[in-house]
Order: sequence, then C-alpha cells, then structure tokens
Amino acid sequence: MNQTQSGPDYGDQNMKLTIERAALLKALAHVQSVVERRNTIPILSNVLITAQKGRLSLAATDMDLAITESVEASASKTGSTTAPAHTLYEIVRKLPDGAQVELEAASDNSSLVIRAGRSRFTLQCLPPADFPAMAEGDLPHRFQLPATDLKGIIDRTRFAISNEETRYYLNGIYFHAATAAGTQVLRGVATDGHRLARVEVPLPKGAGEIPGVIVPRKTVGEVRKLLDEGDGSVDVELSDTRIRFSSGNVTLVSKLIDGTFPDYERVIPTGNDKVLNVPCKEFAHAVDRVSTISTEKSRAIKLAVGKGIVTLSATSPDAGSASEEIEVEYKDTALEIGFNSRYLLDITEQIAGSEARFLMADAGSPTLVRDGADESALYVLMPMRV
Repeated sequence: MNQTQSGPDYGDQNMKLTIERAALLKALAHVQSVVERRNTIPILSNVLITAQKGRLSLAATDMDLAITESVEASASKTGSTTAPAHTLYEIVRKLPDGAQVELEAASDNSSLVIRAGRSRFTLQCLPPADFPAMAEGDLPHRFQLPATDLKGIIDRTRFAISNEETRYYLNGIYFHAATAAGTQVLRGVATDGHRLARVEVPLPKGAGEIPGVIVPRKTVGEVRKLLDEGDGSVDVELSDTRIRFSSGNVTLVSKLIDGTFPDYERVIPTGNDKVLNVPCKEFAHAVDRVSTISTEKSRAIKLAVGKGIVTLSATSPDAGSASEEIEVEYKDTALEIGFNSRYLLDITEQIAGSEARFLMADAGSPTLVRDGADESALYVLMPMRV
C-alpha cells in the first residue's frame, strides 16, 4: 500500500453551519458510499466536514479511493471535524424534506451536534488532523471526456469485470488509446475469462499519449454514480499509478490496479463467418424463460441454429426440460452451441438496438456479439459444452 500523508492542520475551531437538507443529503450520499462498513482504522469510518465561507466540503476515503464534494452552506464559524459517515447519512436521510440542518462542532471537537426543527443528535467525533489525505503525486496526462461517453463505456463493460481476487488485474476496466479503422479511439475493456466487453468512443484531445490503465471495480462504481447528476463533461487526470475524475463540485482520486492487462485482442475472433441476427428483446425473454430449467451451477442453455429459426433448450436432471423457438435471420449450415444463460443475458442487456448479431465459427470457439445498430461496442462469449 502506498504511503499516505496526514491531512492539513485544521485547528480547534468549533465549526458551525446551516445547510438545506436536500443539498447535504446528496453530497453525503456520494461520499459515504466510499466508506467501508467495517474498518479496523476508526478514522476511515468518518467523513471529514469542513466549513468555509459560504461552502461546506465533505471528504471520505478507504485509502485506495478518496472523494471530495463541496456544496453551498451558510457558515457562521469556519473549521473542521470528522463524524461517522453512515450514521450521519442515515440521520440526514430521515429528516423531513425542506428542513434546514444545523451542524455544530464542540469546542474540543469531541462531538458534533445536528439540529433540524425539534430534532437534535449528538455524534462522537475524531480529530480532523487524523484524517488521511491520499497522496496524488504528479498527474501528467489530462483530458476532458463527455459524461455520456464515460457512461457508455462503464455501462457496457462493467458486467464483464472479474470477481476473482487471484486475477486481480481483471478486477477493473482497462482504458487505453487505440486506432480502429484509421480513427483514434479511447477504449474501455473488461473480461473475466468467460466473456469480454470492448467499447470505443472518440479519442478526447490530450488522451493520445495516456498509458494503458486499469481502473478498479469500486472506483468504476463510484464514478458511475456521479455521472447520473448531469450530462456535462468530466475532467480526467492520470499517471501510471493514480487517476482523478472531476465533475462539477466533486473530485474523486483513486489508485490504479498495479498489474498488466492481458492481450485481449488475441481472444477476439476475426474469422467467424456464420452470421445470426436475432430480435434482441424477444431473444432475451426466450433465454430467460428457458433458463428457468437450467441447473443453478452451470446455467447452461443450448442454441440449435437452423435456417430462419433458433431452438433454445435447457435440461436439468432435477427440474426437467424446456424449449422455445424463435424466428431469426440465418442462412448458413446448421449449428448447435451452448452458452451460460446469465452471460448471454448480460450481453443482450447492453444492446440498445432492436437486433443482436452473433458471429459464430463452431460449437467450441468464441462467439462475437454486436449491436445491430451500434458498431462502437463488441462482445465476446465463450461457449459451453451442453
């Protein structure tokens, strides 16, 4: 774990401020989700609260990821304290809509009083000087990315992030600059060895020289929450070891995964010539229905592909069997291939168009899946024996 440095000296001022509940709740919702439920280091359970002239700043960290957000507030006394993040969030969440919330720190910073209407809460505090500041170091690469582009990458790749701790280098989304069909693009890639997702967006100005970086799963999730707030742009700054996302009043800094992402291009098939076009929603519903019978462990489902028709089937020694036919567009030789139904549904959920295109080779080779209406995303799915 990289060294962290202690935060600045906040002094012993007994901070006092008033803020509208909705503004405080929104900011707390962002920062408290970074805080782990169980902490061996008490200060990491707390949110750092800093009152400045006309503003309230909130910060939280788990030592790998730090988030800071500032909101408008009326501060009669500036200063800082730290309070239990989840408890504070729950209190504010349960206060009535439209309430004015007053936060006041004790003169010795040992407690924080929260007042709203006739409600009064007192929380135990820890000294703000103990709150760790994450060392960012130099972040030489800087670029701006439309929020919709970053959303598009995250939403269409994160389902494929691996949960296997032993393959830690797959526990995030791999971002890098690439050239596709003569055009420079920013790519986001995720894989767990069973399926792969790759999404491309136009390369932002200033991103051409970025190193390939792996952004951890938790960071991806926190960044995605922030993107729900608006459709503006996101400032991204990064080095080989750190990345910072800034949008509006929120800044998020994270360590990157220290590892080498595999050469994913090798698993993307280029010669698959059996083309199957399926109506996406109808196909997904059929997969969902038939998979009810598949065994809990394998989730296996078989596709028997023939001219103009696909028969989906599943069997289980305990539950029985199921099959369903759907009309499709297919003109090649008949083929039977098996997939994990959950993985199949994960991919069809990402397809925005009405049609999904499957490019297959044979029952034992990876299948390529594309959105009939959007060439920017590509998915690879490993088959199963059924």
